[in-house]
Amino acid sequence: MKNTRSPFKITLIFSFLCLNIILAQEPANDVTTPLHLLQPDYPTPYGVKSIDEIVVTLDRVYNYLETETAAKLIDATTKKEITDFKKLNQNSIFEPGAFRLTSYEWGVTYAGMTQITEATGDPKYADYTNKRLKLIADIAPFYLEKYKKDKDYPSPIVQSLQPHALDDAGAICAAMIKAKRAGLNAELQPLIDNFIDYISNKQFRFPDGTLARNRPQANTLWLDDLFMSVPALAQMGKLTGDNKYYDDAVKQVRQFSKRMFNEEKGLYMHGWVEAMDYHPEYRWARANGWAVMTLIELLDVLPKEHEGYQDVLEQLQAHIKGLVQYQDGTGFWHQLIDRNDSYLETSATAIYTYSIAKAINNGYIDKMAFSPVVILGWNAVATKVNDKGQVEGTCVGTGMGFDPAFYYHRPINVFAAHGYGPVLLAGSEVIKLIKANTFEINDSSLQLKVE
Repeated sequence: MKNTRSPFKITLIFSFLCLNIILAQEPANDVTTPLHLLQPDYPTPYGVKSIDEIVVTLDRVYNYLETETAAKLIDATTKKEITDFKKLNQNSIFEPGAFRLTSYEWGVTYAGMTQITEATGDPKYADYTNKRLKLIADIAPFYLEKYKKDKDYPSPIVQSLQPHALDDAGAICAAMIKAKRAGLNAELQPLIDNFIDYISNKQFRFPDGTLARNRPQANTLWLDDLFMSVPALAQMGKLTGDNKYYDDAVKQVRQFSKRMFNEEKGLYMHGWVEAMDYHPEYRWARANGWAVMTLIELLDVLPKEHEGYQDVLEQLQAHIKGLVQYQDGTGFWHQLIDRNDSYLETSATAIYTYSIAKAINNGYIDKMAFSPVVILGWNAVATKVNDKGQVEGTCVGTGMGFDPAFYYHRPINVFAAHGYGPVLLAGSEVIKLIKANTFEINDSSLQLKVE
């Protein structure tokens, strides 16, 4: 085809291209460029992920845990699977795996899996929980019978049948009640009753009824123990309709908060020792996570007409307002929340993301004000799920300290079980948040879109 462009047109186009090249080489300034539209170099992805993207992240975790956690019993000597639970013996163990099935961390993981099924409709996640809880329930009668004659009889579930701390009882109990309420057909009630009996009647308490420990010092409150007790009590109240469980749960929140909550900062201290004249306030991130999640879990089932409902709601609102002030620009929170030179920690960030998202979804707090915090938190957490599905950046199990070095230098490890359940919970609740709301980038920032 003949070229019909005139030499003038060709010259004009060439001149225009040259001008653009010259302008492109000019430095950006207030005259040449709308600077407010320049794209920031965010350290964490900014904006709302799609539900499909969130599910991809959750599936990596699910696939890893499905592979790395036991789902059957074997004989330790022969390595063969045991299917007849009337023929267990001293060599019966869970098949090898990377995580313990009866730990409090796995109570959180079971709850997280169940809630992803609620959010997505995919039953595989709840199946993960159900087959393992059913396995525990199925083998419990054999060992309970053995314990009548020999309290030291070897058992892979001794921690559940003979709890010696709230860590052994609360989180796994709450997960079992949730599974039972969701329809799991397993004999969980004897285990649930045993856990609740320990929490209600056997755990050490102050004279005023506050759950406490005698370590590392006599008469010590651990903030962690709110989560290791209150959600189980609350779920038991829901299961039975007996207000005494709600009453005890509310009492724990009030009495822990009275001693340990800093109203000015909106944060809790990790530990409180009765004998101390001065109470050092080390605001460890994961312990504050257990606290805020406790408040969420309690409100989720506490009847609105209960006399303590408003107090618990106001405590949750105060704590969330405190927490959001300390979110890092990466979306994470620090190991010691109010000390920015302590490292960024994954499990606490995931717990806060879950708890704030659920508070929004349940109508406890202003969704316009707090939703961007949740989205940023999830985007941060998602960067810590590696290609294998392992959760990176999680602080290992941590006791109580009264100096900063103790918290600053706690190791992190992908086998720290504390990170997995919170990631699953956070993803499930963020999915619900995104389903119920619309977001947009408005003048460069993430905003809830008001229809």
